[in-house]
Amino acid sequence: MCQLLGMNCNTPTDICFSFAGFRTRGGLTDVHKDGWGIAFFEGRGCRSFIDVQQACESPVADLVRQYPIRSTNVIAHIRKATQGRVALENTHPFQRELWGRHWVFAHNGDLKDFHPKLVGPYQAVGDTDSERAFCYLLHHLRLEFASAPAPERMFPVLRELATRIAAYGEFNFLLSNGDFLFAHRGTQLSYIVRQAPFSTARLKDEDMSINFNEVASPNDRIAVVATQPLTENEVWTAFEDRTLNLFVDGELRMSASTASPVNV
Repeated sequence: MCQLLGMNCNTPTDICFSFAGFRTRGGLTDVHKDGWGIAFFEGRGCRSFIDVQQACESPVADLVRQYPIRSTNVIAHIRKATQGRVALENTHPFQRELWGRHWVFAHNGDLKDFHPKLVGPYQAVGDTDSERAFCYLLHHLRLEFASAPAPERMFPVLRELATRIAAYGEFNFLLSNGDFLFAHRGTQLSYIVRQAPFSTARLKDEDMSINFNEVASPNDRIAVVATQPLTENEVWTAFEDRTLNLFVDGELRMSASTASPVNV
């Protein structure tokens, strides 16, 4: 199983603390050695880093850990290949344009025999089920909406699309355009919302702690989503299996089941 990490905030925040623990799962504290990547939204821009080296040894990961890029939405992924060779074109997160904005997607799971007909601008570059799922989602969102809708309007359409794809296997994913974060749990995904009064957090995978009172402002609200909880002294909440969830400004706004399979 791959590892997912997402962040959604109401004010630009760096993810250095969470990433310090997360990256060790790429070959040190876990077996995911087939590449990694991370994308930061900055305004309408998107700064993306991907590498086929395992995250625990990657010089690019060293840079990301030490470089406090502040963002309101971040998606990161550590890969354990199930479909597709170990190569840059198969390394998450994937990025495409839709309605004049960058969209970023990362997937954890394995979709068996998922080969939808892809027409138009969204074609897979690599050979993973994950990229095919991303292209499928964007293609159908583009067919449904001529211009960018509010995330609340997009939610039921994305829920139906996620329901269809989840019929093919495990479909945990993160999706963002920089304004909000969609998180779908198929089998594994948990979250935490940090806000005042803040406390000290301690990583599970790294000997590292942080006192958020010293680095956060009273009005800050930060939602962190991960395949498995990153800290050992905080209460993380597991999403229900087969649910789509929407985060805006660091809070969970919508959640709904995707448990009724429909063929693609």
